[in-house]
Amino acid sequence: MDYTDILYTTVDGVATITINRADKYNAFRGQTCEELIDALQRASWDKSVGVIVLTGAGDKAFCTGGDQSSHEGGYDGRGTIGLPMEELHTALRDAPKPVIARVQGYAIGGGNVLATLCDLTIAGESAQFGQVGPKVGSVDPGFGTAYLAAVVGEKRAREIWYLCRRYTAQEAQAMGLVNKVVPDDQLDAEVAAWCAELLQRSPTAIALAKRSFNAATENIRAISSMGMQALALYYETDESKEGGDAFREKRPPEFRKFQR
Repeated sequence: MDYTDILYTTVDGVATITINRADKYNAFRGQTCEELIDALQRASWDKSVGVIVLTGAGDKAFCTGGDQSSHEGGYDGRGTIGLPMEELHTALRDAPKPVIARVQGYAIGGGNVLATLCDLTIAGESAQFGQVGPKVGSVDPGFGTAYLAAVVGEKRAREIWYLCRRYTAQEAQAMGLVNKVVPDDQLDAEVAAWCAELLQRSPTAIALAKRSFNAATENIRAISSMGMQALALYYETDESKEGGDAFREKRPPEFRKFQR
């Protein structure tokens, strides 16, 4: 695949996948998801690769989720909701190698879900985490909710989704969403140090450990499949469309007038 939305590099056993849409705060469209899936699978089965790093271009955002400009009447790709999210999440979980989220700037919405699904998350001090789904007429009814609860606990996960607040890197670390926080100018060095350490470990042992960790939450895959089908129906409602319209028009949404 020829990549237009991402960058893919391999250096000394580390594959780095960069969402290259800085002008969109690294929000993903259908093409972005397809390229991420391809790159993750490519790195997964390249025996010269021992660690995968997922990041975003520029210093303003890791990823801010689905590109709302591609959501006027539906996203622009394939899949249940017009984005192959189930496949992208599966590619992250099924990669038999550790995936590190290198987060600088915003990890919001679907970007927060990607950072949550990565095996490890290293953040610069500028990083901000949070959800926006109920503010824009959306939700991630699968790994983004159920797996998040497994990571940070039920009470905190419900707070994140219901209130749609933003959390600093330090707050995210305190709740277990981030492994390490460093000054922004030390982020690359810290990620490189973790990669070097991981490359000294047995790749087969790590692959087995990852499969074992995943097994405990594998039921969420079925929840996600059903949830995405329901989400596709929700996106057709006036209530959901009001969220996208209000976002693009830069006004407060009026969800309750559409409530059934």
